[in-house]
This record gives sequence, structure tokens and C-alpha cells, in this order.
Amino acid sequence: MEETVDIRGFYGESQLLYDSVLIEIVSRLNIIKKFKTLNNERDPIENVKTRIKSPASMVEKLRSKGLVPMAENIPGNVMDAAGARVICTYVDDVYEVAKILSAQQDIKVLEVKDYIKNPKPSGYRSYHMIVELPIYIGEECHRVPAEIQIRTLSMDFWASLEHQIRYKHDVPNQHIIASELRRCADEVASVEMNFLTIRDMINEIKNEKPNGGN
Repeated sequence: MEETVDIRGFYGESQLLYDSVLIEIVSRLNIIKKFKTLNNERDPIENVKTRIKSPASMVEKLRSKGLVPMAENIPGNVMDAAGARVICTYVDDVYEVAKILSAQQDIKVLEVKDYIKNPKPSGYRSYHMIVELPIYIGEECHRVPAEIQIRTLSMDFWASLEHQIRYKHDVPNQHIIASELRRCADEVASVEMNFLTIRDMINEIKNEKPNGGN
């Protein structure tokens, strides 16, 4: 007999921890943005999105692990209950943001999956980090894990469309669709590298001009 789950208030007291870790991550990212601006450097971060995995998704994930779907079974078993998606302009921005976050002493990097250097068979590209941050609630310190996905505008655009095309419609000839999506992913990645090359060329020209071209 399948157990029933009260979706309302599923996370209980843990909700505050997941909300807080996302607030903390966004704060760290905003500091990166402000630091770059104050130093007259280009801001590498376009925007940031956060989410807490829906109770329905969490229930499904816990069940897939053979666990009773209750909030008490999340710690140590599911590390991406809280997640942040960081959208950057260029590929090298992705690695710069990841490097800055990893260097912060109170952030513990638990796992890294680089789907940019090693794309998924579908063509999906992104840089994934599972991190753990200290969250203070009252006088207690909790180490709370979260997933941070860092990707470029182009990668995010492709991933969004791929999700709509593949998961929102029941279409025949899925293998043809998958092949075309992979081809598009490769083309987007190629164009993205071309833009990066053009940016570097422009920067070199600016640096060669006396006083930055003034």
C-alpha cells in the first residue's frame, strides 16, 4: 500500500533552512557583481534564479532512492533541495564565478559536474556545483547543501527550449528530435566560442591604443 504524503507544509521547519541558504548564495553573488563594478570590471553575472524543489518532485526523488517520502529523510540523501541558477555572459565567466565561490573558505564544495567540457548526450551544457554553506538560525549553525548551476545565456536558452520541446509534447520520432537538438546545441556552442573570440579581439585592440583609445 502506497503511503500518503501531506504535500502542504512538506518541508516543515527545514523550509527556513532552504530559504536561508538561497538568500546566502544570492548575497554572495551580488557581492561579486558589486566588487566587479566598483573595480571598473565587467560584471560576469547576467541574472540569478533560485528555487526550492517542489514537494511533488522531492517525494518522487526520495521514493526513487527507496526512502520514505518525508522531510526527515532529505539530509544526507538529497543535496539539491535548494538550487540557484547563475546566468553568465561568456563561457569564461562561468569558470570565473565558480572559482570565486570555491575560494570562499566557509563554502565547502561537495561535488562538481562540468557539462560544458563534457556535455550530456542530449547536448546539455552547464556547470553544476553541490556546495554546503553555514546557516545560522538563532544560536545554532547548520551546514546546508545546495546546488548551483552556472551557465551562459546561450546554454540557458537552449536548455529552456529543449525542455519545452522534449518534455511538454508527446511527439513521434523522438530519436530524430534528439539528433536535431544535439546538432543545435553544438552549433550554439560554436557560435558562443566565436563571440568569445570576437570579444577578446576587441579587448586586444583597445589595449593597444594609447589611453584606451581616448
